[in-house]
Amino acid sequence: MRLRDYFPDGAVVIKKSAKDWQQAIEFSMEALLKNHYINEHYVQAIKDSTLSNGPYYILAPGVAMPHARPECGALKTGLSLVLLQKPVSFDEGNDPVKLLIGLAAAQANSHIEAIQALSELLCEEEHLAAMLNADSIEQLKDIIALA
Repeated sequence: MRLRDYFPDGAVVIKKSAKDWQQAIEFSMEALLKNHYINEHYVQAIKDSTLSNGPYYILAPGVAMPHARPECGALKTGLSLVLLQKPVSFDEGNDPVKLLIGLAAAQANSHIEAIQALSELLCEEEHLAAMLNADSIEQLKDIIALA
């Protein structure tokens, strides 16, 4: 399965800004919720876990992968991508986040292939920079298609 196959319809979006980290999480889960990859409990589980444990899903400066455990409401394995034109702060210890990659994993191991493909893509500095500076959904989809 190619990386782009993990993204349901409408799962790659650009938003001007999020009023706070909670809204950024909601944005990152919107398409997964709408396409029945997760239920509303999953979104709340991410928020609750962030309040308890901090933003454990920040992968790199400006990049986060919000997710929760499969039993928290993941129905299918999938990804979403939200680029915020104005980054949002999750906590004092991390750079503000501009790129959110929502992850839903229906089983504990079902997301490994998706994460491996995503990791390879994000490890390429020019691909990550291109994503962070993209001006259109098409540009983002073209970068995802490289993986």
